[in-house]
Amino acid sequence: MTAVVFHTMNPNAANLGTELLQELTEALPRSTCTHVRHEPARRSTTADWPEWVHPELVSYLQEQGVSAPWAHQVETANAAWQGRDVIVATGTASGKSLGYQLPILSAMAAAAPTAPPPTALYLCPTKALAQDQCAALARMCRSVPALNDVMVATYDGDTPTEHRRAIRDQARIVVSNPDMVHASMLGQSARWGRFLRGLRFVVIDECHAYRGIFGAHVAMVLRRLLRLSADPASPQSGPVLILASATSVDPAEHARRLTGRSHIHAVTSDASPAGQRTIALWEPGFLPDSTGEHGAPVRRAANAEAAEIMGRIIAQGARTISFVRSRRGAELVALGAAQQLSAMGRAGDAQRVAAYRAGYTPEDRRELERRLDDGDLLGVAATSALELGIDVGGLDAVISSGFPGTIASFRQQSGRAGRRGQGALVVLVGADDPMDTYLVHHPEALLDRPVENTVFDPRNPYVQADHVVCAAVERPLGEAEVAQWGAEETVAGLIAAGVLRRRPRGIFANATAAEQAHAHVQIRGGAADQVAIVERDSARLLGTVDLGRAVGDVHTGAVYVHQGETFVVDSLDLAEKVAWVRAECPEYTTAVRRETDIEVLGAPRRTHQVTAGVWLADVDVAVTHTVTGYIKRLPGGEVLETVPLDMPPSTLETRAVAYTVDPDVLLDLGLVEPTWPGTLHAAEHAAIGLLPLIATCDRWDIGGVSTVNHPDTGLPTVFVYDGYAGGAGFAEAGFERFSRWMRATAEAVGACECDAGCPSCVQSPKCGNGNDPLFKRGALELLRFLAGQAGPAAAAAR
Repeated sequence: MTAVVFHTMNPNAANLGTELLQELTEALPRSTCTHVRHEPARRSTTADWPEWVHPELVSYLQEQGVSAPWAHQVETANAAWQGRDVIVATGTASGKSLGYQLPILSAMAAAAPTAPPPTALYLCPTKALAQDQCAALARMCRSVPALNDVMVATYDGDTPTEHRRAIRDQARIVVSNPDMVHASMLGQSARWGRFLRGLRFVVIDECHAYRGIFGAHVAMVLRRLLRLSADPASPQSGPVLILASATSVDPAEHARRLTGRSHIHAVTSDASPAGQRTIALWEPGFLPDSTGEHGAPVRRAANAEAAEIMGRIIAQGARTISFVRSRRGAELVALGAAQQLSAMGRAGDAQRVAAYRAGYTPEDRRELERRLDDGDLLGVAATSALELGIDVGGLDAVISSGFPGTIASFRQQSGRAGRRGQGALVVLVGADDPMDTYLVHHPEALLDRPVENTVFDPRNPYVQADHVVCAAVERPLGEAEVAQWGAEETVAGLIAAGVLRRRPRGIFANATAAEQAHAHVQIRGGAADQVAIVERDSARLLGTVDLGRAVGDVHTGAVYVHQGETFVVDSLDLAEKVAWVRAECPEYTTAVRRETDIEVLGAPRRTHQVTAGVWLADVDVAVTHTVTGYIKRLPGGEVLETVPLDMPPSTLETRAVAYTVDPDVLLDLGLVEPTWPGTLHAAEHAAIGLLPLIATCDRWDIGGVSTVNHPDTGLPTVFVYDGYAGGAGFAEAGFERFSRWMRATAEAVGACECDAGCPSCVQSPKCGNGNDPLFKRGALELLRFLAGQAGPAAAAAR
């Protein structure tokens, strides 16, 4: 029986969202709508056009229907025009773009013809958003006579080689991403001299997306960009920074950490209008007569549920976007929605559903964006590539298949629908894991909390060392710059290793390091090399995957999905960097199995005694993974077969939060020694599942190891580590917020209705040991004990 719990801010409101939701609750009786929130419409607050805005630009905008700007747009624009760095942190679809368009375009329209022309750089994390913003800026420049000579161009990995020189030599506004700024603009800075000398504005859009290891890299790229665009005689000179972000607790602090600039004005009051939005939290039901690993109940997969919901919503005439957490998931949801529509007798609509994800060719992406924008597509299943900013217009519903990892991402996704003022439905379909289970039953943790502050560490030694070398190649480093970046130890180590050399005119990179410096750095934390995925029979290139992910995604025997087609990997050749696949549609999916060892490196950075017999530590570790095989799993969750693989081990040096438990504590909790392995293992899994609640990470960004007697501690120990070299700040957040982390984890495990453990509480989809052993009751006892003891410890740790 479907249970619908309405907690509404406007109980009398009826709109498209409530009508669609009613259809879903009737069509899917085995599932549970755990919570519904109606967010009311919001009135706008406008302001006068600033006097400095070029009159031709005002006329154009008024012709486009912008009779008056919203107040937060004017506050942002005024700050930038006055030369102040500014971050605007307002809701999705609140018109943040106009806040930077006004000062940039007005400055270019007013530039004296005899002076060096001012330039502007627009940065965003996704290609789809870059294309959207470039088109909007180019359209404005074509339509405003005073801007007709302003060349606007996208410069990214898809830009044809033959166009790149003209962009470097002529473009006044360049739309790009941090990857290309690092590799081209900074890596070939002499070619960009004209553009860098005239750089007056830098726009950093969707800056909350820069977190973890990606955020650390981007923070260093921005520091390098700002030093090259400043006058060496006046280091405080340089462009004005305009940042845009989702709403957050302290956007100015995030902007300061990201850019290294100390004074940034924050605009946080949203003056834009908003249509009513209905948000539903949705828990798929259990599959009848199905059991998974170790007899655990099997809840219907979030992607399968999202596909059916998407199909049913499209059948009601509502244009829909589903956000899915993986490339493969996007393909499966699109395929499932099309099948649902076909089963409902709507074969024509089924042809108007597609997937959108990274790994497609540029031509495929542009075609999908065109079909989505002009309304040819009724539905699209997408990864986060379409989460940020792009105005696809006219969407009525958003489905999030699984919590996307952060509240900021969820709000970005939910804001894709109803952007033009109409009512909209947002459905979060909970995945079968601890975090999603917690959120669908604790709506206040998702809907009533502000967007979390992002977690990243610009001083990660691995990240910082690479960028310091790049900076020294671009221009000799000064001692003041090294101190400003907090890189004294890193530089000293690089000088000792002979990579850098201190000279009277500054710090230089040696010739060998200079040749390889920029190519060595991967901004998004992936491998430098890409593995091509090629269909053996036709030699067709289906896509690419970075080398670090290839063993897990396209190992020999893996099932791979591309644009609705299913393939099986015949062989993965790591030496040649190619995965050969053949078209096949097996009844099973595949997942790798790994063995993991962990070693503590040196003394802990920090320790704290949680209570008698329990210690908490912030430590550096070496994690060694060895892929031993993969499993074939049927749609219902049953394991069909385990297949061995022979793969070389890989080692990662990173940062972990660890706690040790004296055996007497476990005995006092009533846990006899044979239950300790399952207790610690289950507690580790549950903690990994809930860490994203307190750190802006995904469970796939982190890993864990538990052992009854670790050789480095001599005690029962649980480790949770960052999945990136040097750490990304996630484990550090776990150390600092241990109390809240353990309380939420204990509550999630205790609320789960299963007896022996399931994916909603202590089983993990990425467990290298096949979720064996697990002892849920013991884990719950331990987690409740830690939650009850950790309050003072967490405060002291901070």
